[in-house]
Amino acid sequence: MSQPPPIDPTRVRKTFGDVRDAEEFVHQLERFERGELTADQYRTYRLSRGVYGQRQADVHMMRIKVPQGVITGAQLRVLAECADTWSRGYGHVTTRQNFQFHFVKVVDVAPFMAAVEASGLTCREACSHTVRNVVGCPYAGVCSGAPFDVTPYGELITRNFLRAKLGSGLPRKFKINISGCPDDCAAGAIMDIGLIAQVRDGKRGFKMLAAGGTSTLTRSARVMDEFLPVEDLLVACEAVVRVFHAEGNRRDMRKARMKWVIEVVGFEQYKQRYEEELAKVRAEGGRPLPEVPPEEAAPTHRPPRSSSPLPPPPAFEAWAKQNVRAQKQPGYSTGVAWLKLGDISSQQMRGFADLLEKYGDGTARTTLNQNLLVRWIRNEELPAFFLTLQKIGLAEPIADSVRDVVACPGADTCKLAVTTSRGVAQLIGDHLLNQQLSPQAEKTNIKVSGCPNGCAQNHISAIGLQGGIRKVGARLMPQYHVTIGGGVDTNGAQFGRLVAKIPARRIPEAIDRLIALFEKSHLPDEAPRAFFQRLSVEEGKALLLDLGEMTEAQARPEDFIDLGSNVAFTVEKMEGECAS
Repeated sequence: MSQPPPIDPTRVRKTFGDVRDAEEFVHQLERFERGELTADQYRTYRLSRGVYGQRQADVHMMRIKVPQGVITGAQLRVLAECADTWSRGYGHVTTRQNFQFHFVKVVDVAPFMAAVEASGLTCREACSHTVRNVVGCPYAGVCSGAPFDVTPYGELITRNFLRAKLGSGLPRKFKINISGCPDDCAAGAIMDIGLIAQVRDGKRGFKMLAAGGTSTLTRSARVMDEFLPVEDLLVACEAVVRVFHAEGNRRDMRKARMKWVIEVVGFEQYKQRYEEELAKVRAEGGRPLPEVPPEEAAPTHRPPRSSSPLPPPPAFEAWAKQNVRAQKQPGYSTGVAWLKLGDISSQQMRGFADLLEKYGDGTARTTLNQNLLVRWIRNEELPAFFLTLQKIGLAEPIADSVRDVVACPGADTCKLAVTTSRGVAQLIGDHLLNQQLSPQAEKTNIKVSGCPNGCAQNHISAIGLQGGIRKVGARLMPQYHVTIGGGVDTNGAQFGRLVAKIPARRIPEAIDRLIALFEKSHLPDEAPRAFFQRLSVEEGKALLLDLGEMTEAQARPEDFIDLGSNVAFTVEKMEGECAS
């Protein structure tokens, strides 16, 4: 096994990795090759270590857990080396704050994993029937709307389940998100557990939600506890997971998520089982809350870079308007590096790592919109920060705008995907690039998934797109289901409503019409999501009706070719590993 790239352990901020995981992987692979493990047994093991199969034979996708999205410059340099040495020169940020790398050969999985684990990150339980990466709001601790920083509590949950018996071997995958603000900024309402920070009578706690989900059964999570004191956090999370272990459907993976348990037994029965398990955990001595890591403070590791700040360079104003937010701490701001389709090259990772060591607190956070956020930038250093970001090609003023289209990997690599979602996402983003829209319309979020699983979270987008198939004559054509009005707020999750099924290459025109209708008809101060929730399904269907109609005579040759492809569109049925 080749040696992982060197890393300075003094630069590792938080350690979740364990190089013994890579050594164990080699041992289990050898057992499989000797016939001591069946293909199913090895696949279950492999997935629990973050190693996914791709559409392409003999290569894997590696998923790296980044708990609460926090990553250091040193860790980015390791990922850059991994990308160059064992992948294809770039990585991909997901909507659950992970990094993914594709086309890793079987022989390279173990050294890749060893490098990741040595960096302090981990592949452990990044896939399969496990407690997945615990997602947190990237603005936690610096946002004025949150009563306290939830990051340390997210870290405690991560450590409680990571490599623990209860954290794997579940009936299905299990997702936990933790939000700082009442509007549920981390979208816990569509997760198995959603936690929203609260303070009552001066005491910290969380509103605890459970059993949300999207895909083929959309459900907004139900309230398990209106106010869970922080000292009960680990006890309560463990009780919910125990109930899922006991009650989850292990016979039918299509109906195995926790939301299905509630569909079968009913919420009141489920809550009773939760309270029973809660009592058992407490009777066993509970799960005492370890010492909570301190909340982030202003960085003190470096002096100001210059006593005479740079004047704002060209293009700075547009970037700052879109990609910068003032922190609640006076004198500091956050800045977002926009990653097109969530991708970042190895060269950009290295440049960004250098940037982190000059500005902010030495870390970045991956975001739910597949970007990178830097916190604790001194306001007077924002122009210099922008210039540095510009040099590595990550300074476009697009983050969290209508042009910041979120997409899953789609049929480029995923076995379950129907369409190349990245292709249509790029088409939309490029189409909107030079359009002049109102500030309100700029806030329209668009998310694209290549199949019903909804990895891009299209179900909770103002405009959501889900890949599908239609037959025109004797040939197949890629199309997208268009939904409107999805989102998450203080009232939970509202799921987009289907208004059209439109051929892939007509999607930009559909987006144009929806945005134009918003511009014309929205109420003062009405957000796009609220407008599209208010718009009736009938009005939406009427607006897009003709775009959904397609006869052989109307079809062009390119309509039968998916975006990003150069061959006729086909659908190859493959056994996916999302439910393995």
